Amino acid sequence: MPAWSSSWQLPDQIADVLPSEARHIEELRRLFLDTARSYGYELVMPPLLEHLESLLTGTGEALDLQTFKLVDQLSGRTLGLRADTTPQVARIDAHLLNRNGVARLCYCGPVLHTRADRPHATREPLQFGAEIYGHAGLEADLEAQLLALEGLRAAGVTQLLVDMADVRIVGSLLGGAKVSTRTLAQIHAALAAKDASELASLLASLKDGISKASSQGLLALLQLYGDEAVLVEAEKAFKTTPGVHQALQNLKWLATHVGHLASGVKVSFDLADLRGYAYYSGPRFAIYGHGQKDGGQGAELVRGGRYDEVGAVFGRNRPAAGFSLDLKELVSVLAPRPLKAAIRAPWGEEAGLRAAIASLRAGGETVACVLPGHEHEVNEFDCDRELAHIAGQWVVQPLNKARA
Repeated sequence: MPAWSSSWQLPDQIADVLPSEARHIEELRRLFLDTARSYGYELVMPPLLEHLESLLTGTGEALDLQTFKLVDQLSGRTLGLRADTTPQVARIDAHLLNRNGVARLCYCGPVLHTRADRPHATREPLQFGAEIYGHAGLEADLEAQLLALEGLRAAGVTQLLVDMADVRIVGSLLGGAKVSTRTLAQIHAALAAKDASELASLLASLKDGISKASSQGLLALLQLYGDEAVLVEAEKAFKTTPGVHQALQNLKWLATHVGHLASGVKVSFDLADLRGYAYYSGPRFAIYGHGQKDGGQGAELVRGGRYDEVGAVFGRNRPAAGFSLDLKELVSVLAPRPLKAAIRAPWGEEAGLRAAIASLRAGGETVACVLPGHEHEVNEFDCDRELAHIAGQWVVQPLNKARA
């Protein structure tokens, strides 16, 4: 088979982004960055690759398995292509900015995954995120949720739902238990999947490593999902478990304030869903919403929460909360943008024509010059007007589509 026959093919779950979708993604990128800036967030641009130990320090095995690795030909050290930007932003906050007070930082750039994290997803997400460092209060958690909700609403997402949990509940139930890292990961996976038989099997394998009350509590978590009544049931179920009451009170506070400040947004709870537990140290959330192309099924679009330990490995353990989302995934559930309106102009070097075109472009118009012999071609732009020479002047007039 000749080499050229497959040279155009891309790796699995890696794809080119074509003009209409690329324009939509870019519009969303600007929308989210502008929204974050309106909240006081500063843009940072971490590098795509770093020394592997810097990327993976303190992030857990899951991110290690998601990270592409290569050898730096200059130093001989192993580099990683980032699979998540959060550790990099924590490094920037800890070592480069090193501020004493609150730091609000946002970012937007590609990340690479060795495997897609869900069916039909890309392995090259375009990750937008926002992080707030330096405030331990729930106000920071709330601000992260409100910022994410405002961006999604501006993007055209409807029927928004915030689903909350808190990693400290499971942590309290497992407190004192002798659990290996591998078994802990399996327990979290069983909880997230609502797999009662697998969870019971894992807990039984611990034997004397966990109390009967803790085992029963973990199994009870599988049923604790739904509206605010879940918190009432959890209070009853875990009234003797240290630390759980405060976690539940925090979730109630967040739910009340989201309901008050983000009208029309629903709130639910799933106390067993702790995806990303290696990061989170307190409340975590996911935001679901409906686009015009998701067939009526609300898609999970945002993940976030509190991760106070993320900067500890960089020598600066301070409060942190935030969220991230994939703009490519967001575009996939939204209706395509209409073609961008544009002005069609003739090709020519006459000074008056060039001046008229320059003036229109300076005013924000898209002006597409028609090259000779290509008068009937169509592309990403909807030329609904034309620049015509009338009575000695170049003027914009409606385009006669039938004649065009």
